[in-house]
Amino acid sequence: MPRHDMVAEDGRDRPVRTCVGCRSRAVQSDLVRLVAEGTAITPDTRGRRPGRGAYLHHDRRCFELAERRRVWSRAFRTRNEETPTGWDVSLVAALFDDIPSDRTRRDPDRVGMSGPTSRL
Repeated sequence: MPRHDMVAEDGRDRPVRTCVGCRSRAVQSDLVRLVAEGTAITPDTRGRRPGRGAYLHHDRRCFELAERRRVWSRAFRTRNEETPTGWDVSLVAALFDDIPSDRTRRDPDRVGMSGPTSRL
């Protein structure tokens, strides 16, 4: 299970939410808000869409955990019986298309010129 930093000590005055993937608490600004629009789950990056929100770390592992645990109906406190496949999470998955999963993550300092050039 991914281990994210717990709430920072300076987070007393900032809102704290729980990631639906890893279930750890974090400052709201460190999480991505998601809302349900019909059967689609949509990222709400500006935090202004109406409806109940669920929060997720911007981490593929948390998304995979949320999918595996089938948290969406509980998170949005609704039943999704409109489609046999359940929730459409394609927009959320698109957030993580450019982020490799933990198994394929590479250290940028060890791969070609993708690391900082100031060390050359």
